[in-house]
Amino acid sequence: MRTVYVNGEYLPEDQAKVSIFDRGFLMADGVYEVTSVLDGKLIAFDGHAERLTRSMNELDMRAPATTEELLEIHRELVRLNDIKDGLIYLQVTRGSDGDRDFAFPDPDTTAPSLVLFTQSKPGLADNPAARDGIRVISIEDIRWGRRDIKTVQLLYPSMGKMMAKKAGVEDAWMVEDGFVTEGTSNNAYIVKDGKIVTRETSSDILHGITRKAVLELAREAQMQVEERNFTIEEAQQADEAFVTSASAFVTPVVEIDGTKIGSGTPGKLAPRLREIYLEEMRKTAI
Repeated sequence: MRTVYVNGEYLPEDQAKVSIFDRGFLMADGVYEVTSVLDGKLIAFDGHAERLTRSMNELDMRAPATTEELLEIHRELVRLNDIKDGLIYLQVTRGSDGDRDFAFPDPDTTAPSLVLFTQSKPGLADNPAARDGIRVISIEDIRWGRRDIKTVQLLYPSMGKMMAKKAGVEDAWMVEDGFVTEGTSNNAYIVKDGKIVTRETSSDILHGITRKAVLELAREAQMQVEERNFTIEEAQQADEAFVTSASAFVTPVVEIDGTKIGSGTPGKLAPRLREIYLEEMRKTAI
């Protein structure tokens, strides 16, 4: 049984509780982060902590702990649950003032809720999907307009995952006004003539922590990067495609809407980027 963290306490998971009036439960009024663990160490923790702060600030949400305190909680959960490879999920909500109301509770009298738990994922960096690639379908992007805030409003991405599952593939890329925004839980890329193409950051997509690191490492490796919109049709004609996320790292995409990308197998660039990324993240893990 896992030990989890709830509002200042480390508890067995079957004893963890939050109020039924918590705004995360009633209003999806919360934000979250997922930090990967490799070899018992945290990957890109600082980036996740910075994005969490940004998300809370954008929603006028009171921070429940300092970055240093959050780091200590992460490390203690890794220790208590003996996590070698896996994930740590963190969620902050606006808390509960004991009833339901559309208006925000007074932050001076209502403390935010802070919950963390671990997920053990042995061999996280050796996922077969990285070797074989994944297949995706395209779906309409009908999410709210502030996708740059990492909120717990994940109903449509969950529906997208289920649409992909029903179609017999692994994921879905969302399309708005004719252009790809991102995957259901990842950022999307194509490669053409050696150039990496991905949508630029805005309120249309999540500002991926892995995305930022991968693009920086790609540029350091003298790879060409172009941040612009692209269509599904352009993606289908690309030489390669891939996604990035905190848990998938860099994973090739080999098929979009039934059309094979390139040869239908992972190319050379995405696996090389994954190798570079994992090497750097292991060196800088804390």
